[in-house]
Amino acid sequence: MASYQVKLVGREELAEGTLAFRLEKPAGFQFKPGQSIVLELLDPPPEDGQKRRTFSLVSAPFEETLVIATRMRDTAFKRALKALPGGAGLKLTGPIGQFTLTDAVRPAVFIAGGIGITPFMSMLRQAARDHAPQDLLLLYSNRRPEDAAFLKELQELEAQNRNFRLLATMTEMSKSAHTWSGQTGFIDAALISRATRGLKTPVYYVVGPPAMVIKMQETLRGAGVSDEDIRSEEFYGY
Repeated sequence: MASYQVKLVGREELAEGTLAFRLEKPAGFQFKPGQSIVLELLDPPPEDGQKRRTFSLVSAPFEETLVIATRMRDTAFKRALKALPGGAGLKLTGPIGQFTLTDAVRPAVFIAGGIGITPFMSMLRQAARDHAPQDLLLLYSNRRPEDAAFLKELQELEAQNRNFRLLATMTEMSKSAHTWSGQTGFIDAALISRATRGLKTPVYYVVGPPAMVIKMQETLRGAGVSDEDIRSEEFYGY
């Protein structure tokens, strides 16, 4: 697996408590949408286990820079990452991971909780760029619109790609200062059944915190989906 030293190009706030970090793309670096990288601090904090983290790539292969996004929990690693100035160096290792589209013909149903949206952004950006004919459906759950990273871009991607459909749902609108006219409540069997009506033998891709992923796997199995048609990845550190 190749390693590179890269520079931090910039950062931006995506949602409440969520930041994106833009990195220079090493010459010749190639990856598939959905894959990840390992980022290592060159001057890590002294606490044990705070030197490196694995991040899914938000950026698509055609883009000129690499982008990751993360919820900014109060850990030594993330404090150090946030404090890095523009141009600071980082060690990048990758790409890694097998969470990629495995069937370009059958419909793909993406189920994301919170920052679990990141690998799907890479897939959806690339699909829009390639004018891919594959039917894509994203079920995207957040507590509030304030927490929903990339929501505006996802709505724009839906408008650009006639083969992509977005269903975003909020679970705690009583705690939101925003208005929301869309779906509310959790992603459950009834919602999945309604949303996937008309899709023939889709493959399901699930990303989120461990409890959410386990629940979705159980829900899909209960609906008769075989394990062979379920791909999942658990995101820790929420």
